Amino acid sequence: MRLATPFQDFIIRCVRYAFANMPAFIGRVFFSKEVALPFLRFRMLRHGYLKCPIPWREISMPYFKGVWINSDASKKPDIVVYYCHGGGFAMGSSYFYMEFLLAWVALLHEAGFKNPALFALDYTLVPDAVYPRQVHQTFAGYNYVLSIIEDPSRVCVAGDSAGSTLILSMLLVLAEDSDYLERLPRLAVMISPWVTIISQKNQNTRSDYLDQKTLDLYGRYYIGSKVSPHDPRVSPGECRDSNLWRRSTPSCGWFFLYGSEEVLAPECRNLIQMLEKSDAEVDVHEEQGSIHAWPVAALYLGETRDLRLQGLRRIVHTMKERFTDEARKRKN
Repeated sequence: MRLATPFQDFIIRCVRYAFANMPAFIGRVFFSKEVALPFLRFRMLRHGYLKCPIPWREISMPYFKGVWINSDASKKPDIVVYYCHGGGFAMGSSYFYMEFLLAWVALLHEAGFKNPALFALDYTLVPDAVYPRQVHQTFAGYNYVLSIIEDPSRVCVAGDSAGSTLILSMLLVLAEDSDYLERLPRLAVMISPWVTIISQKNQNTRSDYLDQKTLDLYGRYYIGSKVSPHDPRVSPGECRDSNLWRRSTPSCGWFFLYGSEEVLAPECRNLIQMLEKSDAEVDVHEEQGSIHAWPVAALYLGETRDLRLQGLRRIVHTMKERFTDEARKRKN
């Protein structure tokens, strides 16, 4: 990260070493509920919060589980973010992202939404299950959100890294359905998406903490032995059908955020070009000199509150534009 402070550079180097050399099960423990929640409580206490400022509860269904965050559970939400976390399919949990997700809901409220909500999916990690289990769970979580909001035009689907892969796969499969228009969300927010699982363009950089060989390993675990790595349903970047991308585009388009220095940036740019050729509405923010999933990383590494929330504020600003009819009319 070219603009990193000495402390940030040290942390990024440590994460890079861990990602490249430590087995996934160690990261899986670190990002788990049992570790992440006490860490969240510690950070809240540091900022003067004795309890969580926004209510949340666990959702456990027969086929999927996750975390539901809602400002006022007694009222129907006016907007819902459906989020899939990253972690290379091998680690990560909604609980590790809780501070990021809680801040997202709080900023939506500040932006004028009366009762914003967010559902974060906890899909099955590899090697416990491989594709297509995670995509099926992504669909199940999305259907759960639709059963509550009852209006896909009030839904923003989002994810980072491998979580974005699942959202992309879900939208591509959804586009093949005859009634897909009735289920398309309003907006998709892609944070450093892992567009093409196995790609020669996913190359190490001097700044990013991701490692190409480890990504390749995790990706092959996810794909499994029964599916081709060139199948667009498992690796969305393999889709070259502009008509299918047009059909899969949410009603108010896409918003991509990624770092210019990250391993996944080249394939991300390729997807953006493909979407633009399909006449999709695409907004892009490429953070110069930055790394993978920088809006998430900044929340923990930013020196000031403004820097910690910079990425989230960009997302919320775009959401307000896309979800407010008056704002869209002025823009057009």
